[in-house]
Amino acid sequence: MFYPYGFMPFDPTMFVLIPAIIFSLYAQGKVKTNFTKYLRVSTKKGYTGVEVARTILDQHGLQDISIEMARGKLSDHYDPRKGVVRLSQEVYQDSSIASISVAAHEVGHAIQHANGYMPLSLRNMIFPIARFGSSAAWGFILIGLLIPSLGGLMDIGILLFGAAVAFQLVTLPVEFNASSRALNLLDTNGFIDGEEIKGAQKVLRAAALTYVAAMASGIAQLLRLILIRNRRN
Repeated sequence: MFYPYGFMPFDPTMFVLIPAIIFSLYAQGKVKTNFTKYLRVSTKKGYTGVEVARTILDQHGLQDISIEMARGKLSDHYDPRKGVVRLSQEVYQDSSIASISVAAHEVGHAIQHANGYMPLSLRNMIFPIARFGSSAAWGFILIGLLIPSLGGLMDIGILLFGAAVAFQLVTLPVEFNASSRALNLLDTNGFIDGEEIKGAQKVLRAAALTYVAAMASGIAQLLRLILIRNRRN
């Protein structure tokens, strides 16, 4: 049976991905463990995620930013195009440490947007390119592998995939800054006390770890593609 080079059953370049895969599994487990644990721990003040989000937004003059309940678990995000903070049901209505931590984190993105935070602006700028790159890259790469005379298409695919990896790299400071803002806002507004802050830190650090893992996986895959290209040439 014929396999295009780079997609063989025992392709040795797959070993490049193994550390990244292990790290990703660890990060996903860390998020699930910490979120589940602190979702069961209610805060002493009893503020829900939506109450925390609304209070912080209003304090920063962002009354025009609405808050909606989103479907799915951990589907929380800020939509800069529509000016909406969307919170999953358990984050929206619960008063747990995990819920208000995630809510404050997403509001942190809204504040970044309002303040013109440069890494966020850069991420939004390259997002269309990265989105196209992540979806189109493999088509170019596969054609370049299957048809040797069109090997140059693989180089284009690698460049496109590189744009997606660059997006992941720019995402890191955006996410870490939003988490830092969240912890500060929760503390200074008295939503949580000293002991509860430790739980919030664990939730947000675990979430940030998933972005680090995604970037590591992207870099490992990019390196593998370059190795395949070089060996083929």
